[in-house]
Amino acid sequence: MQLPYSEQLNIGYLSRLFDNTTNCYKFFWFQAILRKLDGIHCRFTFDELINEMIADAWYMVTEYHLRLGPLGITDNLEEIVKYIHDYYGFMSSEKREKILEFLQGTEDKRIAKYKSDLTLNVPYRLQVPFYDEITIDQSLWKGPKQKLTDEINRQRRLIYYFERISGLGTMIEVDALWADYLLRHKEILKGWTQLRLIRYLQNKNPSVPGIADKIEAPEHRDIDRVRKYWKLIIQIDSGIRDIYGEVSLADENISVDHFVPWQYVAHDELWNLHPTTRSINSSKSNSLPSWSMYFPALGELEYRAYELMNQNESVAREFQKIAPYHLNNQEIRNQLYAEGLDKTSFIERLEHVIRPVYESAQMLGFQEWVYDGSNNI
Repeated sequence: MQLPYSEQLNIGYLSRLFDNTTNCYKFFWFQAILRKLDGIHCRFTFDELINEMIADAWYMVTEYHLRLGPLGITDNLEEIVKYIHDYYGFMSSEKREKILEFLQGTEDKRIAKYKSDLTLNVPYRLQVPFYDEITIDQSLWKGPKQKLTDEINRQRRLIYYFERISGLGTMIEVDALWADYLLRHKEILKGWTQLRLIRYLQNKNPSVPGIADKIEAPEHRDIDRVRKYWKLIIQIDSGIRDIYGEVSLADENISVDHFVPWQYVAHDELWNLHPTTRSINSSKSNSLPSWSMYFPALGELEYRAYELMNQNESVAREFQKIAPYHLNNQEIRNQLYAEGLDKTSFIERLEHVIRPVYESAQMLGFQEWVYDGSNNI
């Protein structure tokens, strides 16, 4: 992706900002600077920027369980998000403003330690591609921050410079020319940063699908078409029951459940969707239903829908309406919804599609769930 040109600034150095990235911090630090720039303010404390980083990482860690660092190595950004989520009970869907308000006011010493650790390297190393007039040896990197920043501040045309070296109160000031460039091209630069972040996260989470859909909370999801499809099927076959509680769905205001949680798959593909009651769907939340207990029932239910799709014109028409939105893999569509499948063949093909996704979610830490009539057990 080519960045917008500037006659006054070295965009080639900017384009190398994320070269040799071994952890996620550079992406989130630069994104925090972009987020804070507003045409008026260009001076920010470490604390302000770290708070933005935590808020940016919040949803992808708490909702999608994404790993932000290399396997087996503690990632402080991931860890602080998990700590706040678990210890203080904030929801995955908590508003960004609430997270920032909490971070600004908390006196939790463990949070302060996490924040300090996040500032040890990235504020100083982010701009390494720009350091063509200065030399920073190993002793300077590991020595007092005042000496390090004095040397860095000698470099011309940096994105930002350091002021008032004081832990989390340390302040950076974005250069005026760079502030103008970053603000003018904010959306392009945000997209570029997210593209590089997606590639990084895909490398660190190789078995996780839909990384691009998991870096921010979704603005809108629409599975009402699928709900209408299943309501029609239930009207035709009133004997259809929920797979978890064996509740008759004929008189229920049905909810549509993702067998493998949406928080993992990040899609609304038909083969992973089935009707249930609202209370059961709420009880299941983003857990994995026990495979041995519930996949056989799912297979039976999905095959019944497949039968009706081939036998009933109304169901066939509704299927054709929703397929462009909820069957986006042509190979799976051809395999799973081919004509003339018997029950055994259909269920085997469904297992072939779902089981690898299920097991990947299991490996990532999604917990197994069994319905007990009201609660998770």
